[in-house]
Amino acid sequence: MWKSLCSLFKKDCRMMASGKFFFVALGSLLLYTLFINFGYVKFMDANAGIYNVYLYDPAETLGQVSPLVYQVDSLEELKEAVAMDTAGSGVGINMTSDKPDVILYRGAEQADCHRVDYALSLLHLSEEYTPEIVGSNTMEMKQRREITCELLFIEIVAVGFLGIASVLFKEKQMGVIRVHAIMPLPRNLFLFSKIFLFLLTDLIFAALMALLNVGFAETGSILTAVLVQTAILSLIMALSGFGCTMVLKDFKQFSLAYLVIALFVATPVFLSANTSIKMSWINYHPFYHVYMGLKNAFFGTPVTSPAYYICALCAIILLCGIVGAAFRKEMGKEG
Repeated sequence: MWKSLCSLFKKDCRMMASGKFFFVALGSLLLYTLFINFGYVKFMDANAGIYNVYLYDPAETLGQVSPLVYQVDSLEELKEAVAMDTAGSGVGINMTSDKPDVILYRGAEQADCHRVDYALSLLHLSEEYTPEIVGSNTMEMKQRREITCELLFIEIVAVGFLGIASVLFKEKQMGVIRVHAIMPLPRNLFLFSKIFLFLLTDLIFAALMALLNVGFAETGSILTAVLVQTAILSLIMALSGFGCTMVLKDFKQFSLAYLVIALFVATPVFLSANTSIKMSWINYHPFYHVYMGLKNAFFGTPVTSPAYYICALCAIILLCGIVGAAFRKEMGKEG
């Protein structure tokens, strides 16, 4: 059986190489790395970090404040300034009472706390007020971890999903499945070889993405957790792509399934995880938890909940059963 598995694995490697899959993966890695290091990080550094703070203090109770604070003449002007803030992250402070009343548009909870902390720190020029430090990452490292996580998620969900489909549709056209249907080999070996190869490719890609863009020193402490989350996502997407290929007739039909994946799986996840747009149902979205698991791994806070891993394992086992049944049905047609 091991000899047969090795033969299948080598054949799959040759198929992926002939289809330029490894070349595309290497090109994606290079493109992402250049984008992160010479585009994204430099752009974010140039546009970063200081939130606009607007102050309405009619009685001048605060006296002298930081020159970074924009003072307004009325409560209406304060609200308008926050609403019209070009960065969308402005903070307003109303001092008509004894304590500052903060006005802002709600976003991610941790980011909101940071914005409020920063705004209040500008009201005190002395050391009587010390802003709370959130996390141990520098702004650049935070940006590197976030964008690397996002691009890795996109690569596995989109490119990995399309990759296994392109290989399998090509094999169906070449009659490879018809050949396997009459060969005296365990049929599950065909499935195992494909899934294992894509899993191995995704793990190597994830490790290189982290090493090249997060840094060798920082990656050492997070690599294991990142690879675990990558494996979960990779298995789910590879099995989903395999199943769709067995059920659908051609790549045109598969393109519709890919569109559903892109629009209804990835888009809500990114909107809820990375913007101020919050959807009440997002906690029921399975890919949201997988994405947050990957993101937490990149930030050194891996998921420890047994329920998460049990659900992930059950989903993978269920997909294996569905895909195995679809593949046996397809082999029955060919045999």
